[in-house]
Amino acid sequence: MSLAQVHYTSAAPGDEGTAGRFTAVGPGVSGALLAEIEPLVRYELPGGVPERPSDGELRSLPQAFGYFALSDGSRLVARSAPVRDTGGTGAGVRFHAHAVHLPPGVPLPGDRLPVEAWRSPHWVAVTPGGATPDPLALPPGPAAVSEGLDDFAVSRGPWLAAVLADLRRASDAEAAGRPVALVERQCADVARWLGLASVTLPRESAERLTFTTYTRRPGSSASRVVGVLPEDAGAARAAGLRVHACAGPAPAGGTEDVWATTAARVWRSRSPELFREARELPGEPFAAGPLAVTALCAGIALGPDGRAAAAGWAADRPYALDAQRTGRLVEAIASPGIDDRTAAEFDAAGRLFGALEGRCPASVTAPLAAMLVTEAVRGGNGSLELPRRDAFAGPEGAEVAERLGPEILTELADTADSRSVARTVQLLRVARLLGVDGTDSLPGVVDRLAPALLAEASVAQEGPPGFAPALLELLDEQFEVRTALLGALDRIAPQDPGAVARFLKRVALPFTGTQALPHLRMCAEVPEAMATLGGDRAAVWHRVLRAAGLSPFAEPLVLRTAVGLVWEDRAPTVEEARLLLDAATSDSHRVAGTWARLVDAALSTSAAGTSATGTSATGTSATGTDEAARLAHDLLRGFPGEIGGRERAGLLLLDLVRELRTGAPEPGWAERVRTLCAQAEPVEPALRERAHAALVERLLAPDRPGAELYDFVHGADAELIAAYDRTARTASVRSRLRTQPAYAADCFTVWTAHPHAGRAWPPVAAALLDDVLRPAVRGMSAEDVAEVEATVGRTGSSGRADAFRDWNRSSTLGRLGRRIAGRVRRG
Repeated sequence: MSLAQVHYTSAAPGDEGTAGRFTAVGPGVSGALLAEIEPLVRYELPGGVPERPSDGELRSLPQAFGYFALSDGSRLVARSAPVRDTGGTGAGVRFHAHAVHLPPGVPLPGDRLPVEAWRSPHWVAVTPGGATPDPLALPPGPAAVSEGLDDFAVSRGPWLAAVLADLRRASDAEAAGRPVALVERQCADVARWLGLASVTLPRESAERLTFTTYTRRPGSSASRVVGVLPEDAGAARAAGLRVHACAGPAPAGGTEDVWATTAARVWRSRSPELFREARELPGEPFAAGPLAVTALCAGIALGPDGRAAAAGWAADRPYALDAQRTGRLVEAIASPGIDDRTAAEFDAAGRLFGALEGRCPASVTAPLAAMLVTEAVRGGNGSLELPRRDAFAGPEGAEVAERLGPEILTELADTADSRSVARTVQLLRVARLLGVDGTDSLPGVVDRLAPALLAEASVAQEGPPGFAPALLELLDEQFEVRTALLGALDRIAPQDPGAVARFLKRVALPFTGTQALPHLRMCAEVPEAMATLGGDRAAVWHRVLRAAGLSPFAEPLVLRTAVGLVWEDRAPTVEEARLLLDAATSDSHRVAGTWARLVDAALSTSAAGTSATGTSATGTSATGTDEAARLAHDLLRGFPGEIGGRERAGLLLLDLVRELRTGAPEPGWAERVRTLCAQAEPVEPALRERAHAALVERLLAPDRPGAELYDFVHGADAELIAAYDRTARTASVRSRLRTQPAYAADCFTVWTAHPHAGRAWPPVAAALLDDVLRPAVRGMSAEDVAEVEATVGRTGSSGRADAFRDWNRSSTLGRLGRRIAGRVRRG
């Protein structure tokens, strides 16, 4: 098929106002297309060109060779070249453009790519004389375009990967990235870059890569790739193009595009035929795996990313390669001379081994297995997928075991080394793979591993910790390790059962066998028990204790574990503490150490408030405190040698409260309260308040010993006297004063008996007489007042009765005087 051609030449000198004109147009090229073609083929001389260049200078000027996509779906291949102006003086420079129009779907002759036409000898610099230009002839084959590309690629090594990555992006039909500017001193080198792209990229991508090898205006170019001279690089950057200054110093950075990096290594190895071979393998067009596999099988050294890509690709397609190429790939990946492997590469190699194991002879996969276990031991990569044990059954395995076995045992036995859980698990698994006997070091290893499991899991994020899969595989593989580790965890569970329970909730350890493991079973049971039984902690405790399968009489430590699980972050209530105390003997609690939690329960309950089911002599609610006091009494009797210090003083204070309210305490109440409060410091304020309340309630009772009242008054304890004042002003005391003349007489006697007892008591007593007793007496009948007076006289003396009459008369006169004054004011 003959392709339409177009010729265009710049305006002659003196043709002001025109840029140029079409001098020949082939059939089928419409006027609308010519308007679109004209700006594409225009040519602008570089800066600094002499007005009358010599022939050598004229030949050195750049030529613009381009491939463009037109709006109607057709394409244009064009060359614009400077030519000497033969008109006028014959010394100026003009340009001539020769273009070939490709209708939609029509290729170049020979189905060549556009860039293959750049060396065609049929590009002309003058308009042909015939009416229709001759058909464009191309070089005889692809050698013309690929000739010298190897040398060019090597010379552009520092830029190669980054430029290929950008050329690939520029060829993407859906990409909307910035155009690429290639800065070269010669436009032929830009064409060579495009030649590299035509070989490297798939054909459909290369056909989409529009370009021009030279332009002075990169910002307005319609091409995806433009070539510019060094003096125009700034304009390209200002226009936002991705600029590669291939004519300047080598770039400092590289690219993270693994496909482009691998392609660059292939070019530097002068093996472009591998691109075609790689495209025959399955995979995405620009996936790094097929190209990396092809390169490694051809003996080309790649970096860690390329090797990882090859291993990952082959692991996903274990049947894509024949036996010969599979062996070459394994040798390349497992080569002992490589020292820059990364974790990602090892992970990919592990997947490759898993894919090939059982499909290839052991002699093929042995290098991979040796590499993986060597990395597991020496590199510390805890995420590796390890081979199966039978991979080391042959002589290769014996050699690896002999080399790595001593290192494994030495590290496992090192007690000063703070290894991570993943590291210890990996070492134990590799030791088994290689048949290394670590029986002697196993007890010490698991004793260090068990607490490390809890510590690392406590700082991990939600969900299973990272070491969980490998740990479960270890326990599934090695019965002796599972038995020893579960036993170690069971032994430390009583020390911190909450931590063990949280760990078991995140890592489901297999302890359903014949081992007793009472503490682990309790820790595993508590989440379900709490979810089922809710806030009934006593029921949860019974259920958890049953899960142990042992009686607390036989194994007291189950008490500690159960209490720690149910009451981990709080003290039991007094009722719960009573349940715990009655569930086992004091010896069991002593061995388990749970007596301390019972002490906390008694002291905490005493300070937390009480239930209003009972009243004291003054009407104060006391049932909860009495329960705690009875518990304190039993604890002091059951654990006399264990409870000491402030806890003992606090329990004794509670016991004294019980005696003050229900029994006959030893003499010296006030002094004992003061002493025990001092010994229990820092005593809970509520406990101190209840002790003071019990004391003053007893002192306000009519049957209290006079010696105790005397000691209290003369002790001059301002805090105790203030508590007495508060209690005496309560509603219950006021009611009793109004309704019981004998009680009113007793209070009058007490509140007037010690007028000189220090500084704290007299003002309080005087205030109680005026504020509490006087209103009560005023509300009494005359008979009750007379009974009060008579009782004061019988229990005291005639002088005391006279004092009451005077006190009461002053009150009566005061009332009478106030009435008279009121009447005078009203008159």
